[in-house]
Amino acid sequence: MTRWADATGGQGGRDYAARFDALAAAGTDVHGEANLCAALVPAGSRVLDAGCGTGVDPSMLAVARERAPDLPWVAADLSTLDLLAAGHPAYDLVVMAGNVVPLVAAGTERMSVLRAAAHVAPGGLLVAGFGLDRAHLPTAAGLVDLTDYDDWCAEAGLEHVRRLATWDGEPYDGGGYAVSIHARPADGPTAAG
Repeated sequence: MTRWADATGGQGGRDYAARFDALAAAGTDVHGEANLCAALVPAGSRVLDAGCGTGVDPSMLAVARERAPDLPWVAADLSTLDLLAAGHPAYDLVVMAGNVVPLVAAGTERMSVLRAAAHVAPGGLLVAGFGLDRAHLPTAAGLVDLTDYDDWCAEAGLEHVRRLATWDGEPYDGGGYAVSIHARPADGPTAAG
């Protein structure tokens, strides 16, 4: 079970969705993650939102299915995810937004990154954004060091492209939140993980 599901008892979906609905209704731009990701790949690209904001536990996945019933939704443990074995082609972009990495089950952070990276097609990208200190994380989250994260990406055959401080594209200057972009070389194989 993920740290998020432990903290919410797997029942946080409606509350989480309502929080972001209220922010959007108040005029807050809640689409920074989607806007950045859309700018990174051409229209029509295959995108895997691993641990999507309303898909991190069963209650959140239920909300996601209600709001976008035409999209394929998969409930899976990110640390063992293998959509490729199920016949899915690799993805042009794999996204782990919303503190996914520090909210996976304790001790599965490395494997979760490796498994997400395994789904990145040659020439594709892995993008992850997460807090680096307690001030930028939910209380249930663990701490993930950027050096460790970069090492896991390198282990998966990905190269560091750039790091941002926000999903709005602000340059990273060592603050408490980072958006990391890694790429699989165009001539590189999809990792087996």
